[in-house]
Amino acid sequence: MSEPPNPKFAAQFDSDARRTPVRVAFVTRRTSPQVKAQDDSVVMTYPEGLFRAAVAIEILAIALVVVSLIWDAPLEELADAMHTPNPAKAPWYFLGLQELLHYFPPFVAGVLIPTMVVLALIVIPYFDINIESDGVWLRNRERRLRIFIGALVVFTAIMLVFHVYAVLIPTLLIAGFMLTAAAGPPEPSRFRRWLVSKPLSFWIMTWFLVQAGILTVIGTFFRGAGWSWVWPWRS
Repeated sequence: MSEPPNPKFAAQFDSDARRTPVRVAFVTRRTSPQVKAQDDSVVMTYPEGLFRAAVAIEILAIALVVVSLIWDAPLEELADAMHTPNPAKAPWYFLGLQELLHYFPPFVAGVLIPTMVVLALIVIPYFDINIESDGVWLRNRERRLRIFIGALVVFTAIMLVFHVYAVLIPTLLIAGFMLTAAAGPPEPSRFRRWLVSKPLSFWIMTWFLVQAGILTVIGTFFRGAGWSWVWPWRS
């Protein structure tokens, strides 16, 4: 005599994997293969993720419209072909690149560095395949530390040769935090545990954002006639 079928298995139309965890579900056009649970750390792209992105875009658009109605844009006078302003500054989102042109040759600052940055931003997301990425110092610590110190020494030497202190100083500051995460007391503090848990992509992206912000601020407020260094409170 054959055994009765397992009652835990049932064929039904459903989209909740928590309510009936052992089952065969038929997903039709009117249902979506989503998990309806409160403790999930991720949500489905459609419709939850798409709906949240749409709401965020609408809120941002409304905020920009309100700001534009209250404050006028800081536009300058009409352009005069007979009079070129000194210094001729690019839009704020290109001032970091214009600041690099002050230190490096045009090919390096205008072609090589932007290309390397774009390629790095494309490659960085593929450094961590898992959703929960490990800290950069949690595995192969000695080997990674030697590679990091070698790269830092080479980078520091290049910045010193070209006198690019605006890039060197923030880089050394971020490198100090990375070394703090790599070496410390046996029982680290909460702040150091937070540093240790950060992956390589976090450090690279942090360095990129800090450098872009500092170079933009310098080009906006600290460059005067002839792209010379000026203090904004003295002009």
